Amino acid sequence: MKKETKGCNLMINLNNFDLSYDDIGEGSVPIIFLHGYPFDKSMWENQIEYLKASNRLLACDIRGFGKSKDEKSSLSIDLFGDDLIAFMDKLAINKAIICGLSMGGFIALNAQKKSPDRFESLILCDTQCIADTDEVKEERRKIIEEIKVDGVKKFNEGFIKSVFNQDSLTEKKELVEELRTVVFANSEHIIIEGLKVLAERSETCSTLSDISVTTLIICGRQDEVTPLSESEFMHKNIKGSTLKIIENAGHVSNLEHPKEFNQHLQDFLDTLKK
Repeated sequence: MKKETKGCNLMINLNNFDLSYDDIGEGSVPIIFLHGYPFDKSMWENQIEYLKASNRLLACDIRGFGKSKDEKSSLSIDLFGDDLIAFMDKLAINKAIICGLSMGGFIALNAQKKSPDRFESLILCDTQCIADTDEVKEERRKIIEEIKVDGVKKFNEGFIKSVFNQDSLTEKKELVEELRTVVFANSEHIIIEGLKVLAERSETCSTLSDISVTTLIICGRQDEVTPLSESEFMHKNIKGSTLKIIENAGHVSNLEHPKEFNQHLQDFLDTLKK
């Protein structure tokens, strides 16, 4: 049997595009990390470094983002969910633990809803189950029109500021700059497509009670993009779930306080082994 390739920036063709991913470490049940919008898999580097000694860890660039280039397809959370299952099929992964942040959490909930037997457990980070309201959809449409006229700079800069706790903006400037580089690496087309994806996503709140796998929910207390109240709602409606709140963190809690975030992951993974 051919030995499976391990490493960073691997490529695999599925659903008519090439998906870029990292595959690090060894473990019986792989953990697949899904990034938020408009980021890439590099946002999970600290978690992979921390957990790689005793786990198999895969981080994906979602279609259109990072090195998973796709400037032609009409993107959607449904499509991303299908990509996730196809990715698992290609790598012969029958079951996985899914860790998704923000849009990655939307994808995790979407895929779990359609293929619940493929997931050993869920880790939902700074995310929510609701769909956009009509007002939020209209706001996204206005932003898209502004980007078409003026470009992405104003939107990107505003978004970067919105995902961090205020203290991080002043005290962790190197981190902010690293994320800025990732955001600005996206094409204008993908920034716009991503906004459409978010606006058109379906709610998954109505099926939270159907989730039977062990679930960890993590949220920054100062998250203004997907507020803590949304994580509390999911915690209330996913039976047996655990909610961990990270103080002085915004929407990217894994980047702002990686040590605490990683400890929550480790504690959760330890409970799965008992």
